[in-house]
Amino acid sequence: MTALAAATAPPQGAGLRASARIVAVADGRGGTALPVLDGGGPFALRRLRSPGAEARVCLVGAMSAPLGGDALTLSAEVEDGAVVHFSTTAATIALPGRTGAPATYDVRIRVGEGAELRWLPEPLISARGGELWMTTRIELAPTARLVFREEQILGRAGERPGRLTARLTVRRGGRPLYDQELSYGPGVPGWDGGAVLGGHRAAGQLLVVDPAFGTAPVAPRVLGPAAVVAPLAGPAAVVSAVAPDGLQLRTLLETGLLGMDVGR
Repeated sequence: MTALAAATAPPQGAGLRASARIVAVADGRGGTALPVLDGGGPFALRRLRSPGAEARVCLVGAMSAPLGGDALTLSAEVEDGAVVHFSTTAATIALPGRTGAPATYDVRIRVGEGAELRWLPEPLISARGGELWMTTRIELAPTARLVFREEQILGRAGERPGRLTARLTVRRGGRPLYDQELSYGPGVPGWDGGAVLGGHRAAGQLLVVDPAFGTAPVAPRVLGPAAVVAPLAGPAAVVSAVAPDGLQLRTLLETGLLGMDVGR
């Protein structure tokens, strides 16, 4: 279900440079504080009301990005004992820019001991003519918990996609847990063939890491013709799916998550 491409740095072009940073800490009263919630350019971070111990952070897109040539960076540090739910208000659309250079979007996440992060953004849409290199690196402490969703929509309604390369790397306790690179669109061999997307236009994965899976591992399951739940070599499991559109993709990923009995 994946097409692999060599992970090399794209050439740099003129464009927007913007970054955002989230820092969450346990407040000592059973809740989570956000001492750092800072973003520029397209990144407008907002704290939402939430019950219980978690802090809810929502990313509001303040401008169109990424465009070709843009370089965006988003980092999140969830310190020991903190609980964070991250979302976005709308899909991210990778569009062409004036220079023809690719855009880059780097996400860096660290989750500390006894901390929990639910990273549930809306999809990334690869629009015709755009080119985006996206990298996500996650560092987890041994007792950290994670629910991480990644959805990619290849082209808007009725259009061909741009080129998209996305790599997700997860380390737990300093050791590799998951490393996946996906590449689609013009110039990528076989990306639309039966061994990869088979004509579908939406692809995604939902990764769950929970120390409880060490004693009660998730069983493998087939969710449909193009979706599976697979346990990993560690207290983790991943739902992988392709679908005709984003709505069906989301349904498959959520179905896989519910089957893991993750009650947070």
